[in-house]
Amino acid sequence: MKFIDDVTIEVHAGRGGDGCLSFRREKYIPRGGPDGGDGGDGGNVCLVADGSLNTLVDFRYRRLFRAGNGKPGRGRQCTGSRGADLDISVPIGTIAYEADSGDSLGELLHAGDQILIARGGAHGFGNTRFKSSTNRAPRKTTEGKAGESRRVRLELRLLADVGLLGLPNAGKSTFIRSVSAARPRVADYPFTTRHPSLGVVKVDSHRSFVVADIPGIIAGAAEGAGLGLTFLKHLARTRLLLHIVDAGSLERSPVEDVKTVWSELERYGGGLAEREQWLVLNKVDLINAAERDRHCDQVVHELGWQGPVFQVSALSGEGCRTLTGEIMNRLEEHDAP
Repeated sequence: MKFIDDVTIEVHAGRGGDGCLSFRREKYIPRGGPDGGDGGDGGNVCLVADGSLNTLVDFRYRRLFRAGNGKPGRGRQCTGSRGADLDISVPIGTIAYEADSGDSLGELLHAGDQILIARGGAHGFGNTRFKSSTNRAPRKTTEGKAGESRRVRLELRLLADVGLLGLPNAGKSTFIRSVSAARPRVADYPFTTRHPSLGVVKVDSHRSFVVADIPGIIAGAAEGAGLGLTFLKHLARTRLLLHIVDAGSLERSPVEDVKTVWSELERYGGGLAEREQWLVLNKVDLINAAERDRHCDQVVHELGWQGPVFQVSALSGEGCRTLTGEIMNRLEEHDAP
């Protein structure tokens, strides 16, 4: 299934029903008077967060949405029925913007959250509303009002506790496969990961967190190169970033890899560069055991890294359990009152 995280739709709320012009005419009841009822209000258009959805792909095929119109009033002071509201289901983590102005309409962070994005038109008044002591037979009515219409841009930002950073082929997808039930594609060529994926990491009973994997970032991403920059917004709600580095590569420098990603994060903005980061030196199984600690210490020293550092092999699982346990402890510290 294609992953879509940004789409623009057009919504139209329902029009209000017109008021009715009617007079009461019954045998033996002279001068029955006006009895035209009001119309019904137009239906609203709302966004509703649905926990079963994880992409905006449904909007690829349908972009126009209309709520129901209110029915006109009738005689005997009968009010027209209200137009049917339209609820549009979107994934949790969706943000709605007014497409033309760019103003935020709200965001949906929990299942069942709702945002009113187009209000239905008000109903018209029947002639009963206009009777008075000086006007016993009014012939005045009003029309229903048009509902709101607007173009709405929907942007999906995945909800995750931990985000994975790194260049292509650093081992992010292998890591998420190792620690969770997620099964992103893994191959020995760059840009295997083309769409974000989520995995739930279960540390032990009643202790788990969600990790997000995005396509790798490369130099020049801020100018549109590669795929990673497009999906960096999915890390906006994470509380911790794991910077995964290929420490066993003979072709690339781990230090330069980290600096490349740092540079692109700073250019991207949004506060991601200031987010708490842990350094994860991956593929340490490719390094001679006698040289491993010295090699990793040298990387940390050259970077001047002050935060936590972990040595893991996502392929074999070495060090992964220790890392996920420390992540869980850190997240619980964040949640502690």
